[in-house]
Amino acid sequence: MEKLQNPVQMAVIGAPHGIRGEVRVKSFTGDPLALADYGPLFAKDGRKFTIVDIRPANTVVVVRFKGVNDRSAAEALTNTALFVDRSALPEDGAEDEFYHADLVGLKVLDDKGAEIGRVGAVQNFGGGDILEITPPAGHDLLVPFSAAAVPEVAIAKGYLRIDPVAAGLADDGENTIEGEPVRPGKHRDGGFDPKRRPRGPADAGGNR
Repeated sequence: MEKLQNPVQMAVIGAPHGIRGEVRVKSFTGDPLALADYGPLFAKDGRKFTIVDIRPANTVVVVRFKGVNDRSAAEALTNTALFVDRSALPEDGAEDEFYHADLVGLKVLDDKGAEIGRVGAVQNFGGGDILEITPPAGHDLLVPFSAAAVPEVAIAKGYLRIDPVAAGLADDGENTIEGEPVRPGKHRDGGFDPKRRPRGPADAGGNR
C-alpha cells in the first residue's frame, strides 16, 4: 500500500468488459490513452494498479490491470477512483491551464487585494469548472472558473484574484433577481453565463 502525498485523480473504473478481467475506465487526461503514461495508478486506500493493456472504446477506454484476470475481480473494482501523485505530472502545460490540485488551497483575493477566503475544492457539474471558496466565516462561495471571473492565477505566489462582479459576488446594480442578490457564481437568469467561458478539464486539471 502506498500513500500519495498530493493525489490527483486521473480516472475512475466503470463496469467490467467481457469475462477476462477487463474494465471500462473513464479517463480525465486530455488523451484518454495517455492514462498509461503516468506509471502505476493508486486507489485512495493505497492499492496499486498497473496497466497491462489499454484501448479506446467510444467515450471510455478498456483497460486490463495486472492481477485482474476474471469478471468477478473486475466487478469488485467498479467506481474505484484512480490517482497519481502531483509530482508525476508534467509542468509544461499551456499558460492558462492548471491542475486542480494546484488550485486547492490558494488564497483568493478580490480586485482590491483583500483576502476573501481560500479555494477549498474545484467542482465540475458538466457546465465547466467551478471554484468552491471557503471564507473565514459563513457559507462557501461558488465562482465560475472563467477568464472574466478569475482574471489572475498566480500559483507560485499562492493566490488567485477574482473580479467580484463577474464572479457574481458583488452587486453591479443589475445582478439581482426580483430584488434579491444573485447567488454566488450564478447569472441573472439563475444559470451560468455562457459568455464567461468556463474552463473545462484538461489532463486532470482546468483550463480556460
